[in-house]
Amino acid sequence: MQRKFLALIFLSFSSLATWAQTPGSHWVGTWAASPVGEQVNSGQPSPGDSTYRNIVHISLGGSAVRVQLSNEFGTEPLKVGAAHVAISSGGGSIQSGSDHPLTFNERPFAEIPAGAFIVSDPVTMQATPLSDLAVSIYLPQQSIRNTTCHSFGDSTNYILKGDATAAATADNSSPIYSWCFVKGIDVSVGDKSSAIVAFGDSITDGALSTRDGNRRWPDVLATRLQANKATANLGVLNQGIGGNRVLHDGYGPSALARFDRDVIAQTGVKYLVILEGINDIGRLKNPHEPGDNITADDLIFGLAQLVTRAHQHGIKVFGATLTPYMSAGYSSAAGEQVRQAYNNWIRTSGVFDGVIDFDKITQDPAHTDTFLPDYDSGDHLHPKDAGYKAMGDAIDLSLFR
Repeated sequence: MQRKFLALIFLSFSSLATWAQTPGSHWVGTWAASPVGEQVNSGQPSPGDSTYRNIVHISLGGSAVRVQLSNEFGTEPLKVGAAHVAISSGGGSIQSGSDHPLTFNERPFAEIPAGAFIVSDPVTMQATPLSDLAVSIYLPQQSIRNTTCHSFGDSTNYILKGDATAAATADNSSPIYSWCFVKGIDVSVGDKSSAIVAFGDSITDGALSTRDGNRRWPDVLATRLQANKATANLGVLNQGIGGNRVLHDGYGPSALARFDRDVIAQTGVKYLVILEGINDIGRLKNPHEPGDNITADDLIFGLAQLVTRAHQHGIKVFGATLTPYMSAGYSSAAGEQVRQAYNNWIRTSGVFDGVIDFDKITQDPAHTDTFLPDYDSGDHLHPKDAGYKAMGDAIDLSLFR
């Protein structure tokens, strides 16, 4: 009996060792979107008994994938009846033969506690760099008072009735423009692969870029990385939130509050680009809440804290200067003074491991406090596609070495 018991122990440890040594068991994030919470109003249809089909554009390819589902802003447990991942063939359709059911500790369903997220079991499938995947999540009928989604994703996604996780198309669906209940995808890659987190507000999120065009500056960067043999092992995770601020909650938690979740906890992160602060500055136009009268020193304190926290985890940090904003709806002379002082600190302080001067790249040389007209979306705050391309093209790839 004792021999049999010892043999079982040996076999168990042997199996674990074999699994741990399996080639390609190194995981790196290939896509991400920062979740925020939104209350379900009484007049809205319940999210229950619905399938959310999220179309996501990955950066890094791999031989297997795993998916992160989120209930981090939910106020009650979230029941997931089924979930699938497939290769998108355009719109809400999936490529024939590419659909894979997701499991969670080998179960096809899961319950996510309020405030938590879960990671699926690995799925063996070839994920091609810069391709689109479809993640479909069926929520059985249940009480859902608060959703966990990334709003304004400039991506068309779909809500279907009932359990349509394996449906070949998204016929008879309702389009939405948020990614819901999915917040990240990891791929199984070689040991030398890692991820870059792009951390910021709507300009990182890609506001006013072409919907479904994947023309945000992090997308441009990801395309360039894949085209360069020396950097093709890097994924890009877009953690921008429109309206986000460094020091205070706005649309979504402040940068200081969400940093651990959206940066430190990301899979395989090695590099960080921070472009954040313009929404803090914009409050100077009409300050009416505590904390609106921010100074350059206030912003500098916030950014320095983020750099310190990233460095504690061995993450290299690149500071990006704030793009021009004069003539935008919330611009002011006082705000421009803060922006200039803040940008000067980013360029000269030596706090960062490198600097990306988006201000110089996008400004009008004749009026350096405004966007170059060819890059301006029209609101004088956000770039259009050409501006996002200029930003992504200007990043020195040798930073990531």
